[in-house]
Amino acid sequence: MNYITQYFPLQDPTWVFFVVLLIILLAPIIMGKLRIPHIIGMVLFGVLLGEYGLNIIERDDSFEMFGKIGLYYIMFLASLEMDMDGLRKNKTKIPIFGLLSFAIPFVLTFVTFSYVLGYSTLTSLLLGCIMSSNTLVAYPIVGRYGLQRKPSVTLSVGGTMISLLISLIILAVIVASHEGSSSISFWTIFFLKFVAFCGGMIWLMPKLTRWFLRRYSDTVMQYVFVMSVVVLSAALSQAIGIEGVFGAFFAGLILNRYIPHVSALMNRIEFIGNAIFIPYFLIGVGMLINLNLLFDKEGLIWIVLCMVFFGTFGKAIASYISCLAFKLPLSSGHMMFGLTSAHAAGAIAMLMVGMRLEIAPGEFLVSEELLNGVVIMILFTCIISTILTEKSAQKIVLRDAEFAPTEDVHDDEKFLVPVKYPEYANSLVSLALLMRNPKRNRGIVGLNVVYDDENMRRNQAAGEKLLEQITKHASSADVLMQTQVRIAANIANGIKHAFNEFQASEIIIGLHQHKEISPKFWGQFHQSLFNGLNRQIIMARLHTPLNTIRKIHVAVPSRSQYEPGFYRYLDRLSRLAENLECGVNFNARGDTTELIREYMKAMHPRVRVQYFNMEHWNEMPALASTIKEDHLFVVVTARKGTVSYKNAQERLPEELTQYFKGKNLIIIFPDQHGDASTMTFAEATHTEELSAYDNIRIFINKIFRKRAQPIT
Repeated sequence: MNYITQYFPLQDPTWVFFVVLLIILLAPIIMGKLRIPHIIGMVLFGVLLGEYGLNIIERDDSFEMFGKIGLYYIMFLASLEMDMDGLRKNKTKIPIFGLLSFAIPFVLTFVTFSYVLGYSTLTSLLLGCIMSSNTLVAYPIVGRYGLQRKPSVTLSVGGTMISLLISLIILAVIVASHEGSSSISFWTIFFLKFVAFCGGMIWLMPKLTRWFLRRYSDTVMQYVFVMSVVVLSAALSQAIGIEGVFGAFFAGLILNRYIPHVSALMNRIEFIGNAIFIPYFLIGVGMLINLNLLFDKEGLIWIVLCMVFFGTFGKAIASYISCLAFKLPLSSGHMMFGLTSAHAAGAIAMLMVGMRLEIAPGEFLVSEELLNGVVIMILFTCIISTILTEKSAQKIVLRDAEFAPTEDVHDDEKFLVPVKYPEYANSLVSLALLMRNPKRNRGIVGLNVVYDDENMRRNQAAGEKLLEQITKHASSADVLMQTQVRIAANIANGIKHAFNEFQASEIIIGLHQHKEISPKFWGQFHQSLFNGLNRQIIMARLHTPLNTIRKIHVAVPSRSQYEPGFYRYLDRLSRLAENLECGVNFNARGDTTELIREYMKAMHPRVRVQYFNMEHWNEMPALASTIKEDHLFVVVTARKGTVSYKNAQERLPEELTQYFKGKNLIIIFPDQHGDASTMTFAEATHTEELSAYDNIRIFINKIFRKRAQPIT
């Protein structure tokens, strides 16, 4: 036996890292079979294999470093995935919940330890700060269920930040009063440093982020840049006297709108955090816990029970009072309680501060007994938090499924993305990723068409390499991509044949940006494509990365509501705006605007929309002055012979070239019935009116959760 134990605890970094990876691998498997959230498994494995358990691994410097980054990661992801529109809508509710979430546990804990258990005022204040703040340990569960943008989650994350900030400020008061430096000048300097930190980050970081994202498109470089911003913000936060978790959270708020939730960059951020840093943090917390002390130290169990009960009870009161006051479902109250009831590294950080404050020779503000009590309390509150969050997340998902509107069974969403130039290919795929419906989980088709000529083999090899490039780009966002290099005598015909073979619903294709490619506005084959294909075609010319777009302007022709593809292109533009978290300005005639307004209100209420009257198509050039460098201009046009077509659209290439040169541009040709190249105006008018009626009825039935019957 001694022969085996002499090798433990493991100190070699290679073996330590191997054991940690085994924990990260096995915890979800074992906990899944026991129907226990795997986050608890990470903590329990840390208890089991740590110094106070089987002593298999030593808590070396890697746990200190990775664990701290893991805590920053949790706070950063919470603010990065926060619904900023929901934050604006709840700007009065979040402070109320934050203050309640802080005040009630703080008062209960302070009174209990000061007047019942007889601890000093400073110690009771410190424990009050610990129990009134919380760590979003269970937040990865929210991400797994896709509930990051629910009002209850937004309130919980915002309330957590407010309660944590107040706790850290009171901690600074405790330290200052103990050191005798709590003068007016001290607080004036502290306030000025805090304002300078927040103001500097808000002013500088967006400018720096936009510059970097426009200049460097490599997602690895973008990830390193983002993490550098997070760590720098945390370090600066510590420098002004506030724990680094605040800085990490603040960095997430600033970077929120530059990292779309369906982008490859967001996928990398979540993947690396959930695979390495966050598990390291949870395992490290477990290794600090010594359960034996519950039975060895007389009275310790009462300290733990008091902290767990009054701290958790206070969070419960705050959550359910807020739930009732804000008229939220009970399941939302459970979610708020679950997310805000855990205490982890924030509590440990405050404890470390208290252990440095000497109140008498050899006696510190936080005794060893209190230290062990708080660490054991962390285990219990983490278990309570994860179980509650898991259960409430399941209830919310079931509730949403019960009341969700019936999806349109006719929506055959499948994007075909023809690519030719490597420098534009990833942007077109990103556009498809931002417009697709992630709930349908349908892949994207990448296509490269080469001429059947003497250079065919060389162009075919180049096409395969290009398709490999965009496949990697799509897979980095966890989206499946089918690809094909097609040989054809005519590019437009090759695209149309592939469109039919793959049963695609629409095409996203680039517009050339150089005269060397073609002197014509539409390029070599675009006009043949939209004249010969009756399905939706989206043509894009993007000068800046999509994640730096701040506003979308849409020009809609009159009678566009009678086109069969009216709701399809509204849906795609709405998803684009939601993922980019930017507003949309619709410019249309009054009757068209009313239908757009009703659709947006019913189907995409979170999108910030403004409506502007545009009676005649010849008013479109006047929009050029309102479109800035980081805006996107979308023109909804029409094919000849269709109900929304007008002669003024013949001048579209000249107007776009003259007035919108250098602007980010998308041109949309909506769906049509029949063969767009052969329909007469009378046939088009009759068909479109019938289709519009069909679309409107499907739309209304969606609202009332009824399935549309076919028109006879």
